Amino acid sequence: MNFNLKIETKNQQIFLPILEEKKVSLFLKREDIIHPFVSGNKFRKLKYNLQEAVTLQKTTLLTFGGAFSNHIVATAVAGKLAGFQTIGIIRGQELGENFKKTIQGNATLREAHNNGMKFQFVSREQYRQKDAPEFIENIHKKWGDFYLIPEGGTNSLAVKGCEEILIKEDQQFNYICVPVGTGGTISGLIHSAEKHQRVIGFPALKGAFLSEEIRKNTGTKGNWSLMEDYHFGGYAKYNVDLVRFINSFKKKTSILLDPIYTSKMIFGILDLIEKGRFKEGTKILAIHTGGIQGIEGFNQKLKEKNQEIIKII
Repeated sequence: MNFNLKIETKNQQIFLPILEEKKVSLFLKREDIIHPFVSGNKFRKLKYNLQEAVTLQKTTLLTFGGAFSNHIVATAVAGKLAGFQTIGIIRGQELGENFKKTIQGNATLREAHNNGMKFQFVSREQYRQKDAPEFIENIHKKWGDFYLIPEGGTNSLAVKGCEEILIKEDQQFNYICVPVGTGGTISGLIHSAEKHQRVIGFPALKGAFLSEEIRKNTGTKGNWSLMEDYHFGGYAKYNVDLVRFINSFKKKTSILLDPIYTSKMIFGILDLIEKGRFKEGTKILAIHTGGIQGIEGFNQKLKEKNQEIIKII
């Protein structure tokens, strides 16, 4: 993968009865098609970080994440493609007790492992200390020199990469909608949006802390807001309605949505349209941030509960 390459993705119009009824245009920016594992905002966030690692003559990337983290597998794959060694500090000490069993049962960690990532499994209590100087010092003692990428990939270089999501043809839209995790992607969009555009974020997490995180990256810019009613219980939480929505949307549009981020955003956008929150003639661009690779692991959990799975094909 050439991380100096300027990636352009297509805007695909969505056709649904509710959009025709309310006379609102909805397009989905297909960031998910950039790469099977380093797609969407993961590519955008890693692009300049990998360039910086090269500039600093680092040979190893180290980052943090949970057992089903799209960021972990994206870093492993991108690192291998760019010639780096990769290390993942994974939340959940118990996962390291039977590593072979963990890898067999977890498609995300298996893919990262297959791409050469080495793991250190830590307790949840230790993981909460991951930003503490002492914790970082201990990691250096264990692994040596490395280029550190934060959990979720969000830093100033990640924001810079996400600014490139919007291109000239996107100036026609009134609203830019995006899922929100750590706040890096929406921060980039807030910087690059035109004056007439408003950026709406749909958090996948519960809690009001995100606004403050976003302000750290965007300062006093006021062209954005968060819709906090569509997290479905919090990060990686779901219900039967969300799974059925994903399957229904795929059947109607041929577009597969991930269950953690983009599906919750699209559900929210369509609900707001139905409630009349957007006036006639409004043009909305929603960002598909990828994450499709995580569906396999998600479906595994659904099967264990004898629940409806997400239909990939």
